[in-house]
Amino acid sequence: MSTKDFVEKDYYKVLGVPKDATEAEIKKAYRKLAREFHPDANKGDAKAEERFKEVSEANDILGDPKRRKEYDEARALFGNGGFRPGPGAAGGSFNFDLGDLFGGAPAGGQQGAGGFGGGLGDVFGGLFNRGTATGTRVQPRRGQDIESEVTLSFTEAVDGATVPLRMSSSAPCKACSGTGDKNGTPRVCPTCVGTGQVSRGGSGSFSLTDPCVDCKGRGLIAQDPCDVCKGSGRARSSRTMQVRVPAGVSDGQRIRLRGKGAPGERGGPAGDLYVVVHVGTHPVFGRRGDNLTVTVPVSYTEAVLGGEVKVPTLGGPPVTLKLPAGTPNGRTMRARGKGAVRKDGTRGDLLVTVEVAVPEDLSDKAKEALEAYREATADEDPRAELFQAAKGA
Repeated sequence: MSTKDFVEKDYYKVLGVPKDATEAEIKKAYRKLAREFHPDANKGDAKAEERFKEVSEANDILGDPKRRKEYDEARALFGNGGFRPGPGAAGGSFNFDLGDLFGGAPAGGQQGAGGFGGGLGDVFGGLFNRGTATGTRVQPRRGQDIESEVTLSFTEAVDGATVPLRMSSSAPCKACSGTGDKNGTPRVCPTCVGTGQVSRGGSGSFSLTDPCVDCKGRGLIAQDPCDVCKGSGRARSSRTMQVRVPAGVSDGQRIRLRGKGAPGERGGPAGDLYVVVHVGTHPVFGRRGDNLTVTVPVSYTEAVLGGEVKVPTLGGPPVTLKLPAGTPNGRTMRARGKGAVRKDGTRGDLLVTVEVAVPEDLSDKAKEALEAYREATADEDPRAELFQAAKGA
């Protein structure tokens, strides 16, 4: 907001007090209006937020005796917002551009009205926070992001689950309604003029901004700091919320939930919640991306002669796979659509790895049968090609 805008504004009217109001009357009027239009009490009401900014701006000027005196003198000079002509003006009035008064010396290097070499903006620049473009508008502030962790079972991670999550974060202090002030009447920070940021190291149109150290980025300073939050306007708050973890989440995945973080200030949006997921193991199934894995033991005769093998699935009925004759140990087959849920709602596959089971104890009849098989295949050497390849290398 420019110096010209400040001079033309009637802050007494904004607060609803007469021009000869005492400091106590001004403070009382401000407290009443601040409580009525505070953003925390009027969530989503843009008009109330704008009114709160105007009231805070008026109190920032009229609540400071020195600034109020300079404001009164400035308005007296310009006739309460309109230029008061001097006795030499023809017909008691004269035409001019008020912007010339605040914009510095006119072209040609001549001094401006009244002989002020740098324009009246130089005279009043220090009065109204150095003529900052943002004025004393207190800006909404986004809530902080929160990070939490949750542990799911293997099945919950595959199918998705809704889990309770207890979180601790900063929230508006209940004792002072988030104002930071015992009476609910903080003043706009004079350093950053309510923006919560200050510029540094800039030249021309380029500058860097940092959080204001005086108000710690809030844009407001408590006149009488709250005993609970020590003037910060924020206090630790614990809450439990139900969080939906999508199906198919993997171990170590970080999920972002928009708007589920710490509440904002002065009508600002809430931050985000980031949930790091830890997934437990399963005694039978494993995971490889969107596919599930399982190892199925088969007998020697099933591997050699082939056959049908039942395979368990996660949370569903078993499936039957056809085992080809001569299936080697370690071969992997695929049961389509029996894996984890993908992002598009479809499912991955179940990868079934065959493991030939070697019995530890055999009956006499089984031993005789194997002895007969060994005699029948005595001329076959499964390692012949191995040795031949080793010699040729």
